[in-house]
This record gives sequence, C-alpha cells and structure tokens, in this order.
Amino acid sequence: MWARGPPEPRRRCWLRALRRRLPVLGWLPRYSPGWLQLDLIAGVTVGLTVVPQALAYAEVAGLPPQYGLYSSFVGCFVYCFLGTAKDVTLGPTAIMSLLVSSYAFHDPAYAVLLTFLAGCIQLAMGLLHLGFLLDFISCPVIKGFTSAASITISFNQVKNILGLHGIPRQFFLQVYETLRRIGETSTQRPRGPVCWPGGLLLPAEGLPAADAHRQHPPRPPPLPAAALLQGCAQRHRALRDDGGASQNDYRIDPNQELLAMGFANVLGSFFSSYPVTGSFGRTAVNAQTGVCTPAGGLVTGALVLLSLAYLTSLFYYIPKAALAAVIISAVVPMFDAGIFRTLWRVKRLDLVPLCVTFLFCFWEVQYGIVAGVLVSGVLLLYSIARPPLKVSGQGTLLVQPGSSLHFPAIEHLRDVICSRALSAAPSPCSIILDCHRISSIDYTVVAGLAELLQELRKHGISLAFCGLQDQVLRALLAADLEGFRHFPSWEEAERCSGAGPGGSGAAPFDSTSTSESSLLPTGLIQ
Repeated sequence: MWARGPPEPRRRCWLRALRRRLPVLGWLPRYSPGWLQLDLIAGVTVGLTVVPQALAYAEVAGLPPQYGLYSSFVGCFVYCFLGTAKDVTLGPTAIMSLLVSSYAFHDPAYAVLLTFLAGCIQLAMGLLHLGFLLDFISCPVIKGFTSAASITISFNQVKNILGLHGIPRQFFLQVYETLRRIGETSTQRPRGPVCWPGGLLLPAEGLPAADAHRQHPPRPPPLPAAALLQGCAQRHRALRDDGGASQNDYRIDPNQELLAMGFANVLGSFFSSYPVTGSFGRTAVNAQTGVCTPAGGLVTGALVLLSLAYLTSLFYYIPKAALAAVIISAVVPMFDAGIFRTLWRVKRLDLVPLCVTFLFCFWEVQYGIVAGVLVSGVLLLYSIARPPLKVSGQGTLLVQPGSSLHFPAIEHLRDVICSRALSAAPSPCSIILDCHRISSIDYTVVAGLAELLQELRKHGISLAFCGLQDQVLRALLAADLEGFRHFPSWEEAERCSGAGPGGSGAAPFDSTSTSESSLLPTGLIQ
C-alpha cells in the first residue's frame, strides 16, 4: 500500500499544474449543452463587431486594412485554450494600434516583427511570474491614459472625414494643421471604380482583391537587420494596453493571461498579425450577451476567417469616412469625464498622476504612461517615508505609528520623537512607542532605533516599546539593543515608565536579562 502512495500525489500535482497552464481542461469537462447557445450568440455578436473594427484599427496603425483581419482570429483561438477569463477577447484595439503606428513606420514588416518581439516579452514575463508588476500601474494612470488616447484617436480621424492629406501625426501639430486647413476639405470626385465625395474612397493599395489573402500562407515574421534593431529598441512599448475588465466568476491569473497574450502574439506573427491584446469594448459585448466559456472565441475567430475568405472583395469599397466613424464610436466611451469628480471626492492627491498621465499622453502615449507610473511611485514612496504618527500625552509621551516602518521613515520618526520630547515643558521622563500596527522593519530601522535609544538616554529620557509583533520582536532582540524594553501593552508600559529601567511595576522584556528563547513562549506578545 505504501509503495503505491507517492505516485498518486505526484500525479495529482502534475494534473493541477497542467490544468493551471491549460485552463481549458478546467471548464471543458464541465461544459453543458445549455451553454452552447449562449456561446454561439456571443461569438457571432463579437464577430460582427470585430470585423469592421479590425479594418478601422488597421487604419489607425497605419497598415493596410487586411492586417486588421489578420490580427483578429489567432488570438480568439489561442485564448480559448490558454485564457482564464470567459469574457475577454483578444484582437486589435485602438490604443495598441496607436502604439503600433508610432513604431511600425507604416511598414507591415515592422508591425509583424513588433508582434513577435512583444509576444516573446510577454511569454517571458508570464513564465517568470512577473505579472505582479502590472499592479504598480494605478487606476488613475490607466484612466488618464485611456481618456487621452480616446481624444487622440478620435481627432486623428477628423482628417479622414474631411478628406485632408499630409496632416502630421503629433497631436498638437495635428490640431493646428487640421484647423488651419479645414477650408481645403475636398468636394471633388476622385478617380476609381466607385466615387465618394470628399476624397473618402479607400486607396487602391488599401485592401487587395479577394484572392490576395489566399496566396498568403503562414510564414515566420520577417527579421531584417534594421527592423530587428528598431523592434528591440521599442518592443516594451506594446506590453500593456487597455486590457479587458472581465466579469468572470473564477480567479484570473495575471501570469497565465500574459502567457495567453504572449503565445497569441508569437503565433499571430506567423499570420502577419500586428500586436493584439484584450479589448474593453468587445469584452463588454461578450459579457452582456451572456457568454458562458471562452469557447465563444472559437465562433468569433471562425467568423473572421469566413470574412477573409468570402468578403474581402466587398471591403475594398468601404470609404475611409465610414471606418473613421467606426473608430470614433468605439473609442469615445473610453473617455471617463466623471473620474475627475470622483477622485476629487475620494482622494484629491490621486488627481496628480491622473492629470500628469492625461497631459503627457498628448505628447506621446507611452511617455504619458511612464510619467504617470513615476508620479504614482513617488507618491507611494512618500507615504512610506512619512507614515502617519500620532503623539499624545504630557509626562509620558505615547507615539503611535500608523503603519509599518521602513528605512525611508526612520529619520522622520526620530525627528518627531526628539523634537516633541526635548521641546516639551516640562521635559517628559519617558516615551512609549506603540508598535501594534508595525508588522515589519528592516535593518536601517533597527539601527535608527538604536541611535534613538542612545540619544534619548543622554537627555535622561527612557524609551519603551509596547505591542511588538512576533517578527518585529525577534528582529530587535537579534540586534541586542542597549536599553531595549518591551511591554505587552501601553497601559503596563505607562504604569512602570516613571520608575525607569530598574523601577517597580510590570516587568518589562529586557534584551540584557532575557534571552529570546525564554521570551517568545510567554504568550505576552500581542
């Protein structure tokens, strides 16, 4: 019996690991026939949405329209097997298309190479479990980023509606040139098989004839030397987009999501895809139509393939004005005007990274994200360096830190304690540091507390600690601080504080007289 025991736990562990890497194994055995109808409806609905959007987003990316369709089916199939959210759909998005236009130089070869490199980075991040890094992008940064991108992308389409050419890509120059040349809006009928007013016909190089894609088999992404250098320099720009806010009922693993997107991009580069990610709009459509499993993506991908096979000859005659209208209607909901009012009521300081991100994104979208993350990081570090401190009492000062102590905060703590202790009239004879809310400290904090004990001792002031948690107490005992005393509660510390280290009252924990082994099991640690 014992000999057969160990293989069974190992097999269960192996099956759990496989199910974690292939989430489809978790929901497919439980697939109910009742889910099929809902998945079909959701897949068709999203498919009807993604086809016109894909054509339009390719225009934003500066690529021929068919590349939008090339980018729309691989992610659907891949995410069905590797994704952890039932609602999320992978494909081209407005913001990702805007980033691609900045670094693909309107060259499909660069765009496909960017897809391959972005997928490799995402795979590496997923395998190394670096998904937690995305947690450092705060909600105000995301809101500022998406709101600015909505305005940028929408205004970028005004030139297509007016039939203007030669408008620069930079937002402020684009606004200036569009307003300056608005009188040049064309009303002439262009040459071509079908005429549209305002020069709004798709150019001849827009979408090829129906048979062109049939002669486009899967192939590795191009790797010319120049493209490789450009792609390596900018590959990290396409790692994060507006994402998909899933209304899922099971846990979403960010590392598995990175693996799914990475594999979709790597595989998609063999089908001439440009970088894809989760879409806000199509994910919302997927959720609202009642999708039950990621199998809805199979229907969406199949619909895109059918469109590529039989409808491309019709796409040729779609005017640019129609695609511009599709883009504007898709990105306008991304602008969240209410977020400014909400942050003003909730926490006004969060308006700083929001506004910084929003304004910098009009210069370059990626610079706005970087600036917003940096500002959020500075605010986060400032809160660590200046934790809330409550000081009360007269003869005995009670100092209560509101959070854990880390090395940037120790100088602030020392300055507050020393300034209050030495400026008090009459000067207090003792200080109690309430450590109930301190769950961790580092070496710099320990060294700073040792210096604080010595400095206060020179002025005849004693410092006692109360409510030390187990981990923090071990650290302070290991440092063997001279004059270190610890009490279970601040009331006991206050009762015996007036007598000094050798007075009567509740017996303190003393590092010079009590070893760690005899101290910890007493049950007095709170």
